[in-house]
Amino acid sequence: MTEIITLSSADLVPARDAALKNQGIPAGAAVPPGVEVLYARALGLCSEVAAPAGMLGEISKPDFAVVYQGEGRNEPKTPVGDIFDRADHLALFAVTLGQQVTREIAERFRANDFALGSMLDSVASAAADRLAELAERRFLAFLSERGKSSPALRALRYSPGYCGWHISGQRRLFEFLNPGRIGISLRASFLMEPLKSVSGVIIVGQPEIHDFQNTYPFCSRCETRGCRERIQALLEK
Repeated sequence: MTEIITLSSADLVPARDAALKNQGIPAGAAVPPGVEVLYARALGLCSEVAAPAGMLGEISKPDFAVVYQGEGRNEPKTPVGDIFDRADHLALFAVTLGQQVTREIAERFRANDFALGSMLDSVASAAADRLAELAERRFLAFLSERGKSSPALRALRYSPGYCGWHISGQRRLFEFLNPGRIGISLRASFLMEPLKSVSGVIIVGQPEIHDFQNTYPFCSRCETRGCRERIQALLEK
């Protein structure tokens, strides 16, 4: 199964807390009125100019092992390397907000409207993550529609550039999935174009396979620890 996911501007509206967290504002903190106005403007602008698109491609374990090996630059031991062989199902994915969002962010900074440019960047990043969440849900729905899933299974995504999976892994991922069909290309640096795009693998299995300890050597260098929140949310479903 490889399919293009139909998405709309309504799909990309991120959780407010997620967007504000990108501005350094923790959940539950008081938000100044001026920041609220900026957030509303950025959210409206993002919804207006974004052209959300996504792709899913189911992949076998042997094929994913080749994709994951990439150029041989991964850390010796990683969560994905430890988890994927215990999965029930795997799918590669790529989602994007489209190029115009990136242009709008750059234009705000060129116009010295740094406050709105920064907020739009934060909202767009959260919106891209929102699309990645929708890709997880779409894959679970695909499996359920075909009788290949059960309520006990959970999906979690992992991306090159994180958790010991070297960013050069994007090359093999792109070769298998071909997200150029939805306008995503790969730079020489392995960053994606448009920038507000997310790619990776969706691993579906029993919840406990995702409950890894953050004791890998590279975990101490991680600045976000975002995996902790996503794993906790998955285990509480």
